[in-house]
Amino acid sequence: MSRTLKLRPLTAQAFAPFGDVIEAAGAVDKYINQGKCARYHDRAQLDFSDGRAGISVFQSQAFNLPITLDMVERHPDGSQAFLPLSDKPFVVVVAPDIDGTPGQPLAFKTAPGQGVNYHRNTWHGVLTPLFAPGLFAVVDRIGSGPNLEEHWFQEAYTITD
Repeated sequence: MSRTLKLRPLTAQAFAPFGDVIEAAGAVDKYINQGKCARYHDRAQLDFSDGRAGISVFQSQAFNLPITLDMVERHPDGSQAFLPLSDKPFVVVVAPDIDGTPGQPLAFKTAPGQGVNYHRNTWHGVLTPLFAPGLFAVVDRIGSGPNLEEHWFQEAYTITD
């Protein structure tokens, strides 16, 4: 038996308890580069307990709906930002923490131009692009020691459009 999660549009307000939506939206903070470039300043709160911020490139296989969600993970020592290197949507899954385990997950579908930053210790699904090539720039903690905790659900969820 599977439980169903319906995809919802990703909005800054709905995602706020879990992290930041990174996008060029709202008021422009200032114009730079001789007025030809709008700067949307400081759109994500990077947070690391130790180590340093690093930028990596991830390439994931594309997923097809419906998607089975049987595991979420979190990173206790640092936030993690995903910035798509294409204009294709991807699925974002987050869950509140309830006494050290994930609560009811939420599933979002990004719009073109949206990325996310998961706050430190936020339960989230794996990288889930809906289209190839599935390329993302990822800003996260580079440091020694483990920074990954996984939780496998006893009963999987099914993510649908």
